[in-house]
Amino acid sequence: MTQHVLFICTQNRLRSPTAEQVFADWPGIETASAGLGNDADVPVSAELLAWSDLVFVMERVHRDRLSKRFGAHLKGKRVLCLGIPDDYGFMDPALIALLRRKVSPFLPRTGIRSRADENR
Repeated sequence: MTQHVLFICTQNRLRSPTAEQVFADWPGIETASAGLGNDADVPVSAELLAWSDLVFVMERVHRDRLSKRFGAHLKGKRVLCLGIPDDYGFMDPALIALLRRKVSPFLPRTGIRSRADENR
């Protein structure tokens, strides 16, 4: 069974699209990303939240905004805060390393072996 993982930041330009891309080939999951800002490239929607099984937000403020705007759509959803500030560019190697360290423990175990093999 494929798990649907949604990554959320503010504008959907740097952090969440990086996370979506980094984990796109992780076995057993499908990824998407969205933003909570008014001019986000891909805005968070009820449809995206319905699609997702697991939601990662980059900062605590994202979790708060998500709860206020989409609380009814979060019932039964696991929303995890990664605590990653808006200090990185798109596909920044430091951001990729941080995402791998913080997100990987919550993903299906089959992917860990594949990621470790890539880094050899």
